[in-house]
Amino acid sequence: MAKWSPREGRRQAKDNLGFTEGGDCARCGGDKSPSTIAGFLVCQKCSYEWRDPDYSTPDSGQMDSIRSQSEKVAEFKREMESGTGLARVLGIESDLSDAQSAGMNRLQSKWFEGMQGHHNPAEEERKPLLISFDDDDNLLETQVGAVHLSDNTFDGGEEIRIEYPGYGTEFYVYNEDDSLGWRRGKTLEDTARNIASIINRRSKLVHARHEEYSVCFELRSSSLKADSLVIFVDDPGGKNMVAEKLGVVLDPDEVQMYEDYHEVVRLVVADGIITPSEDQLLWAMRQNLGITDTDHIRMVLDIFGDEVTKECPDCGSLTPLYQQQEAWWCEQCQHWL
Repeated sequence: MAKWSPREGRRQAKDNLGFTEGGDCARCGGDKSPSTIAGFLVCQKCSYEWRDPDYSTPDSGQMDSIRSQSEKVAEFKREMESGTGLARVLGIESDLSDAQSAGMNRLQSKWFEGMQGHHNPAEEERKPLLISFDDDDNLLETQVGAVHLSDNTFDGGEEIRIEYPGYGTEFYVYNEDDSLGWRRGKTLEDTARNIASIINRRSKLVHARHEEYSVCFELRSSSLKADSLVIFVDDPGGKNMVAEKLGVVLDPDEVQMYEDYHEVVRLVVADGIITPSEDQLLWAMRQNLGITDTDHIRMVLDIFGDEVTKECPDCGSLTPLYQQQEAWWCEQCQHWL
C-alpha cells in the first residue's frame, strides 16, 4: 500500500479542481449525469449541480389553464355583484330574513374594504363566525353571556350550567378525575381555556371561547333566543367564579337592594319562562335580601303579568301560575312549584 504524503494530497486536489475544456460542468469541465433532484444535472467529477436547460415539467392534467382561472374569477365577481356571494363565503346562505339579505348586499363593499387580520391556529381557538347587524349596518355584539373567573383555587363541587327551556340543562363540573370535567390549569387563563374547550366540544346550545380570565358564550343556532338562555354558576365555598348575562352579573351575594333583585327578575324572566336554574338563582337572592315569595310573585305579575310559566324540574313541562296559591302547578307531576 502506497504511503500518503502532503505533497501527494496537494497533487490530488489539483487534479480534482482542475478544469477540463470540452466537458459539461461549468466549474471543472467534468461529465454530467442526472441529479437526484428532478430538473437538475450533477457533475460526476466535482458534484456541482445545475438546472437542466432541456427539462420540462410533466403535464399532470391537474393544473388549470389561464382561461379556466379567468372564468372562475369572472364567476366570483358575478356572485358578489348579485348580492349572494358574501353570504355564501360566510356559510350563511339560508335562514336570512329579507332585512338581513338587504343588509348583506349593502355590506359587500364594506366587507372587502375593511377585511383585515389573520387567525393563528397555533395560538388561538377557532371562533365561530356569527354576524348580526342593525338597520344602519353596524355590527352588533353576538356574545350573550360569560363566566368570569377570579381565583384559581377551587374547593370542589363548582358547577357551570347552560340551560334552555325545552332543551334541558347542560352540566359542566370541576372534576380533574373525569375526562368530561373541566380542570384547573397552571394559571387562571389556562383554566378559562380548559373550561371553554370542554363546553365548546359538548354544548349543543352555545359556542364558548376564552378571553383572558373569562369564558364567553355565543348562541350556537339562530333559532335560539338570548332572552331564553340561562347561565348559572354554583360555587360552594370560596367565591371563584360568577356568571354574567347581557351585561348583568348574576351573583346572589352581590345583590344589595330590592332594585337589584327587580332588575335580575326582569332579565331572567324576559322570555316568560322560569327555568329550574333561574328559580334557584332567584331563591338564593331572595334569601340574601329577605324578600318573601309573596313579594316575588307580586313583582313577576307587575312586570310580566300572569302568563309567566315555570319549567318543571322533574318532567320539563311548562306549568301555569295560580295567583291565589302564589305558586305554579304541574299537572303531570301533581305538585306545586
